Amino acid sequence: MLVPMRWVVLVAIVAACGGSSSAPDDDATGGSCSAARPEATGEGTYYDATGAGNCSFDATPADLMVAAINAPDYDVAAWCGACLEVTGPTGKVTVRVVDKCPECASGDLDLSREAFAMISPLSAGRVPITWHEVACPVTGPLAYHFKDGSSQYWTAIQVRNHRYPIAKLEAQDAGGAWQAIERVDYNYFVEADGLGPGPYTLRVTDTRGHTVEDTAIAVGDDVTRTGTGQLATCP
Repeated sequence: MLVPMRWVVLVAIVAACGGSSSAPDDDATGGSCSAARPEATGEGTYYDATGAGNCSFDATPADLMVAAINAPDYDVAAWCGACLEVTGPTGKVTVRVVDKCPECASGDLDLSREAFAMISPLSAGRVPITWHEVACPVTGPLAYHFKDGSSQYWTAIQVRNHRYPIAKLEAQDAGGAWQAIERVDYNYFVEADGLGPGPYTLRVTDTRGHTVEDTAIAVGDDVTRTGTGQLATCP
C-alpha cells in the first residue's frame, strides 16, 4: 500500500458571529451571527436517553439534557453536538443533539425524559414545541477524537466541545493545498486513505462562518486530543 503524502491537517471551525465588515452582526473573523437557522416548530416526545446515539458521543449519565433530532434535519450529522433551546407548554430547556429520530417529522425532537419533564408533564407524551439554536455552554478549547482503528492509513476525526454546529473539517497537505474531509452519518470526518503520520494542523468551520485552527494534533487510536482554540460566541 502506498503511504499517502504527509498531511498537515488544519482544522477550520467556522464560528458563530460575524459576516462582512459592513454588517452590524459581523466580526473580524468572518462569521455571521445572522446565519443561524430560524425558529422551528414541531412536536416533542421523549425516550430513555443515555447521551450516546447516532452522533457517536460517549454516554453522559451526569448530563441527560439531550435530544434526538428528526431525520430530515439530522442531515448527515449536521446537527450533532449542537445546542437547542426548546419551548413547550410549561417551560423551556436547553438540550444537546446526540441522536437521530428516524420516525420523527421535520421540526420534531425526541427529548430525554429529564428534558421533556422541564417543558411538560411526562403524562402528556407528545406536545407542541418550538426550538432554536443557541451556543453550547462549553468551556475550554475544541477537542478532536480519533475513532478506534484510526491510523495514518485510515483516519476518522470527530470534533467535540464546540459551541455551534460544525460545517466543515479541512486538512492541509505539505504542499499547502486544503482538502475537505468527508463527514459520514455517524458524525466522524473520515479520510479513507488516511492523513499520513502527522502531526496534523486542523481547521474547523462552523455553520456561522468562524474558523479555528489547531496545530500539532497527533493521530491516535480511540484517543482525544485537546486543541487550543474555541469558536466565538454570538451576542
